[in-house]
Formats: sequence, C-alpha cells, structure tokens
Amino acid sequence: MDIGEIARRAGVSRSTVSYALSGRRPVRAETKQRIQAVIDEIGYRPNAAARALKEGRTRTLGLVIPPASLRLTDMQLGFVASVVEAAAHADLDVLLSPSGGDHDRSFERMISGRRVDGVVLMEIRLEDERVTRLDRAGLPFVTIGHTAHPRGTSWIDVDYATLVARCVHHLADLGHRRIALINRSPELVAAGYGPAHRAQAGFAEAVRRRGLTGVELACQDDPAAGEECFEQLRERHPDVTAITTVNEAALPGIQRGIERAGVDVPGAMSIAGVAARHWAEGFRPQLTAADVPTLEMGARAVELLLERIATPGAPARHLLLTPPISLRDSTGPAPAR
Repeated sequence: MDIGEIARRAGVSRSTVSYALSGRRPVRAETKQRIQAVIDEIGYRPNAAARALKEGRTRTLGLVIPPASLRLTDMQLGFVASVVEAAAHADLDVLLSPSGGDHDRSFERMISGRRVDGVVLMEIRLEDERVTRLDRAGLPFVTIGHTAHPRGTSWIDVDYATLVARCVHHLADLGHRRIALINRSPELVAAGYGPAHRAQAGFAEAVRRRGLTGVELACQDDPAAGEECFEQLRERHPDVTAITTVNEAALPGIQRGIERAGVDVPGAMSIAGVAARHWAEGFRPQLTAADVPTLEMGARAVELLLERIATPGAPARHLLLTPPISLRDSTGPAPAR
C-alpha cells in the first residue's frame, strides 16, 4: 500500500497526501480528515527509508560504545538501555557502534557515511580524539562524560570529584584517618579516562584538606579483581579503616574479600562510593553511596542531542549532576585503636 493508493481512495492527488503527511504545505482540514480516515482504514505506515530521503534525515541516532571485548559494566549497559528507550519514545532508531582499536573503522563509517542524524558518545577521556573527529565532521553529537576542555560540546556527566570528596569527608567525620580509594583499571587511568582522573583529584584534595592518610589502588572492572584488590589492601595497608570506590563492577569481589577475611562492616571497616542504586542496595550491608542516575542520564543525553539536531547553532549545554550521598549501613565510626 502506497501514497498513490491512499490518494485514489481519498479522491485527492498524490502531492496532497504527501503534504498532509509531511505538513510542508497547508491542507484543508476536511481533506486531511478524509486522508487520515483512509490511512487508519488500511493501516498505512510510511516507508522509513523513503521518509528519511525526503526529510534529509535517517531518523537514526548513533550510540558509540566500548568494544564488546572489554565487557560492558552494568553502568554502561544502563546508559545503553536508557538511550535506546529514550530514542524509541521519539520514534527514532539507534545504531550501536563500538570504538577502540580495530573497531574505530565502524565509528568512522558511521560518521563519513552519514548513517545517523546525531551521535551519543560514551566513556569520555580527558583528551578524546573521537570528540575532535565528530566536531570536525560537523555531525551533531553529545557526550556522556566530558573532556578536559569541552568548549562547544553539549554533555551530561556526574561530578565524580565532588562526590568522592564528599565520601571522604563523610568517613573523616566518622573518625577515619586512613582511607583508600579503589579506582577504575590501570589501563583506564593511563588512557586519561575522565571519571577515574576526577575521582583521583577529588580524593587527593579531600585527603589533603582533612589531614588524612590516603591510599589509592587501580582495579580492573570485575569481581575477581575486586576481591584481589581488597586482599592486597589488607596485606599492604592493614591500618586502613575505610574505603571509597567508583568501581561498581568490582563491588561483588570486594564483598567476597570482606566475607573471606571475616571483616566486620562497618564495625572494623567502612565503605562508601559512587555507584548505581541497585548495586549499592545489593551490597551487604547496603552501601553508603552517591547513586548514579544512569537512566536519567541516558534520557537527558538524547534530549540534548535532539536539541543539537533541531538547532545546530544553539549554545552548548552542560549538565553536571551531583546526586546526594545516600546514608546506608556500610559506614560507621572508626574502630578504636
């Protein structure tokens, strides 16, 4: 069923049907109602490719994700799910494109082939060549995360520096004097991954201001690494009484390490961090944490991108979120020395 058949049944020209569907020219209300009645009767849906060709748009958004070989964390999967859902609400499709290593060819094809109307870019580094490439291509884009100098880029991010510092201040207020930061992987830190570096900065500044002893450990994003990291911490720094972390993927392993060592939380060790709410509530005891609003962030990223597509010349928008620290059961007064 096509526009020609709709025109025949409604007794109008093909161009009138086209104008009624696209809204490019006014069509009398009576005629429009007659056309709509035919569409409703036959269940017509415009061909997406043909509509995109006429509109000069693909009605598809690109979402750039880390390579699958790196195993997406739960938070990253939350961003993916929320972007896809928000795009669906806007009647848009999402094209997933991995980036990094050999996968950069996929990223380049998406840009040079103009397969999408705009791009959401995840996992941002302080100096990120992908941001530079998108900016040079003139393709509308937004980032979940932000570079060191975002200039005209629209982005949404969590204020990791402030949130980690708040965790440290909370632990210091409870009397803890020796605190460890369990950060993201050594590879991400070395690559200039934004959240890892901002966590470092917030931790270092809070430790300095409170006159504390701070220990930092980089940890791979998986439970086994979390357990190993906790064991190393206990072995090398037995005087540490509190931990703050931004590595939610390592939390199950940290918990296993705690249970294996028979450490009482929060009696002998307090733990706080930055994590998605269900990770914090799934920890035992429940984790005192700044709950990262992954679903909201993905939806807001799509909202920002649609604004960039509609009005490319509009000023860039920056959304820096600082969710409150939810006090749960994993933090308590420092143990008596």
